[in-house]
Amino acid sequence: MGAAIVSGGRLLTAQRAEPPHMAGGWELPGGKVDPGESDEDALVRECHEELAVKVRLERRVGGDWRLSDRALLRVWTARLVEGEPRALEHLALRWLTPAELYEVDWLPGDRPVIDVLAADAPAYGIGVGLGE
Repeated sequence: MGAAIVSGGRLLTAQRAEPPHMAGGWELPGGKVDPGESDEDALVRECHEELAVKVRLERRVGGDWRLSDRALLRVWTARLVEGEPRALEHLALRWLTPAELYEVDWLPGDRPVIDVLAADAPAYGIGVGLGE
């Protein structure tokens, strides 16, 4: 699951620390669903564990993106409810404006999602209030 966290018209991205073949790549925060957990509950939990924030999920972005034979990526837009994101499990965090969306080296699984977000950034709150 992935969270397209938007605040102040900017999209939050996180730089992977591990595994080694993914380290340094950028992604939307999120993670795996535990047994008995809904996708939405898992995403809220993962944001808390990875970023020390509470988020409110808003709308689904696109459909399912296949990451492998066994993994799908599902993404929701999210708003911060409590806390300021901290990189607890990532190398770095970065807030991106619409003009900056392609300045980071996105992991291949996240790139199609970014393309969807970029194509209609204002509808997802990205760039809203920034004058872009």
